[in-house]
Amino acid sequence: MVKKKSVKRRIKKPSKKDLTIHFMPYSAISHEDAIGRIKKIMGLILKNKIIILQGKLKPDEEVRLIENSMTLIGNIQGFQGIEIAGLNGENENRSLFEGVRRNIAKILIGEQDAITVIGPASVVKEMTKDPKKVELMLARK
Repeated sequence: MVKKKSVKRRIKKPSKKDLTIHFMPYSAISHEDAIGRIKKIMGLILKNKIIILQGKLKPDEEVRLIENSMTLIGNIQGFQGIEIAGLNGENENRSLFEGVRRNIAKILIGEQDAITVIGPASVVKEMTKDPKKVELMLARK
């Protein structure tokens, strides 16, 4: 019988100055309704985390997320709002068959070949988006 050695890791609690990037698969919020998705995302944003979401929020969910963040400005100390940008995995040089196949898959499983980046405005100084990339400029503390 061989004894296994247990390794204890010390996990440091993040401080206010630490930058945390939270990678979230869409499946983590897919079972939630729109309000549940927004609450989960806002909870992470209020912890100063930058979220990289596999998938894309619906346009009305993005609007609600922005509206909620606007109502929190001034009510929560240090909260300055959010920055949000998304990229689609769309390819313009696609055949008709590939386009139809993609639309059927999108209806069945949602927009999973997209990525959405959401971050608190106090951490994300600037977010620029063009059709093929998203660039983040982060604020130094």
